[in-house]
Amino acid sequence: MDRAAFRAPVAAGLSFALAATCAAGHAGCARGVKIVVGSKNFTEQEILGEIAAQQLERRLGTRVARTLDIGGTLLAHEALVAGEIDLYPEYTGTALTAILKLPAATDPKAVFETVAREYRSRWNLVWIPPLGFDNTFAMVIRGADARSSGISTLSQAARARKGWVLGVGYEFLNRPDGLAGLQKTYALPLDDTPRTMDLGLLYAALEQGRVDLIAANSTDGLLAARDFKVLEDDRKYFPPYEAAFVVSERLFAREPKARAALEELSGKVSTAAMQRLNARVVGEQRRPADVAAEFLRGDLLP
Repeated sequence: MDRAAFRAPVAAGLSFALAATCAAGHAGCARGVKIVVGSKNFTEQEILGEIAAQQLERRLGTRVARTLDIGGTLLAHEALVAGEIDLYPEYTGTALTAILKLPAATDPKAVFETVAREYRSRWNLVWIPPLGFDNTFAMVIRGADARSSGISTLSQAARARKGWVLGVGYEFLNRPDGLAGLQKTYALPLDDTPRTMDLGLLYAALEQGRVDLIAANSTDGLLAARDFKVLEDDRKYFPPYEAAFVVSERLFAREPKARAALEELSGKVSTAAMQRLNARVVGEQRRPADVAAEFLRGDLLP
């Protein structure tokens, strides 16, 4: 959808969502919310949104409202630009390609510097230094297959004699950093056309033998909980998707200590840690708010 076509509906929709949240008695609404934290509509984003909200509450002693589950990337971005939320977690590669419409790049430092510079100049938005993990695409096979074949990299997978039965989400077929570029880089031997399905079904299909290679995400909780192997992207095809909080400068004007509070989280969440946090919500059916609280207390991770 064209950004100009949905800017007004986004603002109206987020105003309604926040009003509904307060009407439902969300902590802090009745006594005056100073900060609103948003997130996209999937588990990892909700966990990160809760971590940010609880961090700000405990460090600033102020009330923080949550609008977690906004929708996709463009909706979350427009909500931030419109001032309906003060911050949300984003990924550098997504910002570079989906928001800024710039070519994909592979150097994490350069990508971060580019998105930080462009966001500040275009929208007065600030990127906090990354949290410490990169939620990039992950090409995954069964652990037993990796051990029996000795395959651990995508280059080795490209030399496999038998064609791979590939399972992918719908977006992966059409993204500029998706299947076409992957095949240009590695030329994986595929057995027939890729099988497309909802992202939530990929691991079940892999375990059940309906596919033997999937395009997943590097922080998926099931990677920590089950016997799977992520193949190394040894030719560095996939761009970096470092997670970081994107914040409106308006927040820092109102709450000068907010920046330092958020920067305390920078570098504190590794890929393995994020996998475990996701696994606790997806696999153990824990509430994102509870998992976030335990993370901030240091109860969950070494």
